[in-house]
Amino acid sequence: MSKLFTLNGSDDISARGSIYPNPKESTLFLSLGRHVDAYFPPWKRSCIGAPFVLSGERFELKKPSIEVLPDECLFEILRRLPGGQERSACACVSKRWLTLVSNICSDEISDNKTNQALNLRKEGIDKKDGVVSEVEDHDFEGDGYLSRSLEGKKATDVRLAAISVGTASRGGLGKLFIRGSNSRRGVTSVGLRAISRGCPSLRVLSLWNLSSVGDEGLCEIADGCHQLEKLDLCHCPAITDKSLLYVAKSCPNLNDLTIEGCANIGNEGLQAVARCCPNLKSISIKDCPFVGDQGIASLLSSASYSLTKVKLQALNITDVSLAVIGHYGKALTDLSLTSLPNVSEKGFWVMGNGHGLQKLKSFTVTSCCGVTDLGLEAVGKGCPNLKQFCLCKCSFLSDNGLMSFAETASSLESLQLEECHRITQFGFFGSLLNCGAKLKAISLVNCLGIKDLNLGLPLLSPCESLRSLSIRNCPGFGDASLVVLGKLCSQLEQLELSGLHGITDAGFLSLLESCEAGLVKVNLSGCVNLSDKVVCIMADSHGWTLEMLNLDGCKVSDASLVAIAENCQLLSDLDVSKCAITDSGIAALACSNQINLQILSISGCSMISDKSLPSLGKLGQTLLGLNLQQCKAISSSAVDLLVEQIWRCDILF
Repeated sequence: MSKLFTLNGSDDISARGSIYPNPKESTLFLSLGRHVDAYFPPWKRSCIGAPFVLSGERFELKKPSIEVLPDECLFEILRRLPGGQERSACACVSKRWLTLVSNICSDEISDNKTNQALNLRKEGIDKKDGVVSEVEDHDFEGDGYLSRSLEGKKATDVRLAAISVGTASRGGLGKLFIRGSNSRRGVTSVGLRAISRGCPSLRVLSLWNLSSVGDEGLCEIADGCHQLEKLDLCHCPAITDKSLLYVAKSCPNLNDLTIEGCANIGNEGLQAVARCCPNLKSISIKDCPFVGDQGIASLLSSASYSLTKVKLQALNITDVSLAVIGHYGKALTDLSLTSLPNVSEKGFWVMGNGHGLQKLKSFTVTSCCGVTDLGLEAVGKGCPNLKQFCLCKCSFLSDNGLMSFAETASSLESLQLEECHRITQFGFFGSLLNCGAKLKAISLVNCLGIKDLNLGLPLLSPCESLRSLSIRNCPGFGDASLVVLGKLCSQLEQLELSGLHGITDAGFLSLLESCEAGLVKVNLSGCVNLSDKVVCIMADSHGWTLEMLNLDGCKVSDASLVAIAENCQLLSDLDVSKCAITDSGIAALACSNQINLQILSISGCSMISDKSLPSLGKLGQTLLGLNLQQCKAISSSAVDLLVEQIWRCDILF
């Protein structure tokens, strides 16, 4: 049983008398804590903590701990630490301390400059001796050049708090990317509050797939990160116009805005950005059902002389938005329009005749039924400086519209057509003839309207500016088309003919013979009717310039590898996957003293066995990548030995 003592300030509670010289001091040390078996009259004063515990006939000394302090007191202590490194060290004590340190704002750090000056005097730092002062270090810490990224399970509030504290004394956080979130302890406004308080230098913020982050979290960022320049919101359904309005008012330097799949962001938020962010340079808005003409028109009209990049996809906008783009897009250089079902031919026609897209250089249109011959011709006339143009899934565009556009777009350098099924040989070759002297690259992908017909064209003037030609997965493209291309394109350097089952050796050789400039990159993957004859002639005539060659799926054998080994001195990338290659062909490559391959793919070559291990080891002296997938005759033990031998090379098996 513990004893009951009646203390009046003068009674002794130990055998040697009072432990206090002044009897009144006892009231300042003993408390009514749960570990103290003592009675105090009501007029006695009690304080926090009791280092002594009275039990039985003796005192027990209790070890004092700072953890008994409430958060308010501990916060006041931590904010008075002299530097960022000290605060980082304290944040490692516990999650409680980390939370407290991460909630200290830069303006709450007590007498920072005074503490730094006192430290400088104490340490006797002399600038004349070339020693950098503490004050200069702290000026450098706010630059915000550090980048951090959290993905999946690693994206938690605790990690954000650690980032906030850790980067503050090491240069400052400039970019933060959060992809996904922990299902149990996901990112919330608590973590973003830590970032806002510890990272005022944040300029780039990207939030993807964060259902747990709402307006409160984004408002915290806007409240503390006034230097924010780029904001990327993707699939954040809890974020609404409210927080976007707060960001617009608090971050006037915002110049890059990306919003995708945010169902609760609409015109009101975009109008706020238009009013408060005069330096806006780039906007990308996708799949936001409440965004309409009002929001887009506000952005374009308010940033007419600063906005250079616009990307609009899957929005409920009409011809009005395109009319605004055509009139106010005076600084636009890049424009992308995708899946706009409510935009008609009139919208493209008005946009082209708005005379505002004089600086437009790159234009991409995908899945827009409003792209017709009339609208495309107007775009060509209204964009005199257009250099890159891509049309994808435009089902109402015909040959006449394409040729009219090519004739008016005199500055065009690159033309790409994908899944435009009404385009035929007439439109394709007509665009080659009508394009100006600046056209350098043309690409035709999965256009089912291309049929290999004998056009009987008269003598044509060659397109000498064309350097790159790509025809992919157009089943109707055959030898007759290659003959015409050979007459038109004599200066090709990059050639891609992939997935074309209709071309044979005869057609390809006619194109090859007309190529006066040396071919640099050639991709013939999926051309199942091309044989060793083509490869041998190409290696002989263009081996002195060839750097990349893809023969995946072609009917080639060891003879092609022998020709390559003898003639292609500059070749660095070779793909002979699913070809009839044997160990002898690999040995021929390895015996060549001229070839220096960096990438080699022999995937699916079933006749290559463990006998090629020495040859592959020799080739591995220069190889950086080797693909051995689906090589069933090569054992795993041989691959293990090869990995040890050419450890610098990435091997796929």
